[in-house]
Amino acid sequence: MGEKMNGKNRKDIQIGASVEIVLKKDQRTGKLTKGHVKRILTNSPTHPHGIKVMLVEEDQVGRVQKINPN
Repeated sequence: MGEKMNGKNRKDIQIGASVEIVLKKDQRTGKLTKGHVKRILTNSPTHPHGIKVMLVEEDQVGRVQKINPN
């Protein structure tokens, strides 16, 4: 239970969850975009750079960096 939810584990991410992602275009700067998960795009259970998701907001795609408490 001491594990922090950092977006690298697929099981921690739910559809509709509030998350912060880094968009492909923002990878160099690390700028985060807030939104809600529409679809989970990564099939593997974990990913070192964060699970790739599509947001409800403007169908933006990026890797989860932070999962916000509901």
